[in-house]
Amino acid sequence: MTRPIPAFADRKSLARDAILMVAAGLFLAALGPFGSITAHPLVRFLYWPGVIVGGGVIGVAVDEAGGRRFANPWLRWAFSSVVMTPGVCVLVWFASRWAFGPSSGSRLFTDLAWQVLMISAAVMGVRQLIARRPEPGDAAPAPRPGGDTAFRQRLSARRREARLIAVEADDHYLRVHTDAGDELITLRFADALADLAGAPGFQVHRSWWAAADAIEGVRWRRGRGEMRLAGGLTAPVSRTYAARLKAAGWF
Repeated sequence: MTRPIPAFADRKSLARDAILMVAAGLFLAALGPFGSITAHPLVRFLYWPGVIVGGGVIGVAVDEAGGRRFANPWLRWAFSSVVMTPGVCVLVWFASRWAFGPSSGSRLFTDLAWQVLMISAAVMGVRQLIARRPEPGDAAPAPRPGGDTAFRQRLSARRREARLIAVEADDHYLRVHTDAGDELITLRFADALADLAGAPGFQVHRSWWAAADAIEGVRWRRGRGEMRLAGGLTAPVSRTYAARLKAAGWF
């Protein structure tokens, strides 16, 4: 059965995030925004990478824990940027006291929250863009025009034009996952696969088919595979069907 994803990003995603955070920290250290340009270069180049990497850890944790509930990537970006801000503010406040000394002023916390939100939104936005960029090997086999048309005709009008995420065999039915919700239909899984033969996607298990553009990551641990899908879904990946995913560069 389907369940929410609590898992964090795979190693490639974590490495990509680490490079992004360090690069953003070094860029801000060189730029010296919000008056930090007057500080000693050593202080700047310790302070900015430290708060960006630390804030990035908070942001990635928020995004992985809660952001995955949003099918729309930009709603996810907005949610993560806002929710991470209080925690990052605390980190920045302590780091700023260490680097620049105590600050005062009636607008201190308002200004700090605004500055943190802007930087958080920028960094998380770049992260979102990088994550959505296709990489070599990620493409599924070339689809035929209208390759999933026959299958879509079996769905209700509300979901016929929705984004198709996955198809799951559920007892004597199929559970069709879309960004407009799930729908149960009466159809054999083999017949669904025949309808989807021209659509960009993969059969990943004897009871699961996943759309290529809905795949967010694949992990393989101790002989078992798990696929993260859009909308907070996971699908099992069996050894039988893992070869095509591996050939496509997913793990």
